[in-house]
Amino acid sequence: MDLDFTKFDGLLPAVIQDHKTGEILMVGFMNEEAWKKTVESGFATFYSRSRKKLWLKGESSGHRLVVKEIRTDCDIDCVVVKVEALGPGVCHNGYESCFYRRLENGQWVVTAEQTFDPNKVYGG
Repeated sequence: MDLDFTKFDGLLPAVIQDHKTGEILMVGFMNEEAWKKTVESGFATFYSRSRKKLWLKGESSGHRLVVKEIRTDCDIDCVVVKVEALGPGVCHNGYESCFYRRLENGQWVVTAEQTFDPNKVYGG
């Protein structure tokens, strides 16, 4: 069974989930080349829509994502990648998860503590 890369301009949404806790860490996109690199290397690789190129998660931060399990949906056009995160977080804003805000009474509230200083990791 091949994944369907035809529906979203050659991309698949990839939901990245902690394999132990089940927490959603991030969502990225994979083209067919990123998918193949992910499967072959065992590290989550994505296609950057803004930079128009492949990127290995952690290539600048060192916070790589080790693939533990991959699932697809019934339409085979989206994947869930269960990972072990190497490093204190996956969010470029310094959080363990990119989903660190919750809507409360119509306002976005930060519900987590930063786990690393993004300026030290990415410069800035």
